[in-house]
Amino acid sequence: MLENLKKSLEESPIVKKGDYDYFVHPVTDGIPAMHPEVLKEIVDVIKNKVDLSDIDKIVCVEAMGIHLATALSIETEIPFVVIRKREYGLLGEVPVFQKTGYSEQNLYINFLNPSEKIIIIDDVVSTGGTLIAIIKALKTIGVDIKDVIAIVEKYDGKELVEKETGIKVLTLAKLDIIDSKAVVELTIEE
Repeated sequence: MLENLKKSLEESPIVKKGDYDYFVHPVTDGIPAMHPEVLKEIVDVIKNKVDLSDIDKIVCVEAMGIHLATALSIETEIPFVVIRKREYGLLGEVPVFQKTGYSEQNLYINFLNPSEKIIIIDDVVSTGGTLIAIIKALKTIGVDIKDVIAIVEKYDGKELVEKETGIKVLTLAKLDIIDSKAVVELTIEE
C-alpha cells in the first residue's frame, strides 16, 4: 500500500526557496495533477491506522489540507473545519501566528468548541512551525486532540512538534532530498 504516493513523491520536482529545498507535489502544492488513486491510498491508510469512531471534527489548515480533509470527510462522514488564512471577526475566532521555513502569517480558527474530539490532518511537517502553533492554539480552546496526521515528514519537524506539544504525529512518508532528488521512506505502515 502507498505505492502510488511513494512513486509520485519520488518523481517530485525540487526547487530552491533561498536555502530551503522545496519539493513540488499534488498533496503539498496542488500541482502537478492529483491522481485519485493517491488520495484514495492516503484515506484508506488513515482509516485503517487511526481510530475515527468517536471523532467530532476533522481539522485542516488552508490551503493544502483542504483536499485531504475533504477526501477523509467524504469517506468517514465526519465534518471538517478549515483553519483559515483570512480573519472573519466571528465570535470566538482564535488567531494563530504561524512561522515556517519559508513564510510567516496569521491563521484563524473558528467553529471549534471545548471538549470536541478532533483529528488534525496536514499535508507536510518539515519545520514544525505550523503544527506547533495550531496545536498550542487548539489546546487553549480546550478541544480534545485525538490524532495529528501529516502525510509527508521532512527534516526534523515531526520531532520538534512532538517535543513542543507532547502530541505524537503520524506520518505516511518520510521524504529527504539528496542530490536534488526526493528519496522516500514509508513510515505509518511499518
